[in-house]
Amino acid sequence: MEQKRNKKKNQQIEIELKDDEATGTYSNLVMITHSPSEFVFDFISMMPAVPKAKVLKRIVMTPDHAKRLANALNENIRKYEAENGTISTSSKERFDMPFNYRGPKPEA
Repeated sequence: MEQKRNKKKNQQIEIELKDDEATGTYSNLVMITHSPSEFVFDFISMMPAVPKAKVLKRIVMTPDHAKRLANALNENIRKYEAENGTISTSSKERFDMPFNYRGPKPEA
């Protein structure tokens, strides 16, 4: 039984990155909503002087995976700041602009 568990832990997963995704997608806003069974992340790109922004990617995940993502992001930010210094965030970046968002009502 123990040997089966160890085999699963040591099993490698092959991850494919398609060419059209390899360059990434720029997002400067994320709207996060949730229900009892899932978290929805809408990655949005807003451009200056353009009154309409578009959702570029929607990622849906379970609460467990959302928490794992939050932990992984916090750990990576900690490592980044240890190497490069504190990331400063401006209070001007707060959401003091009106949004006409037609997706689920943001709750987070």
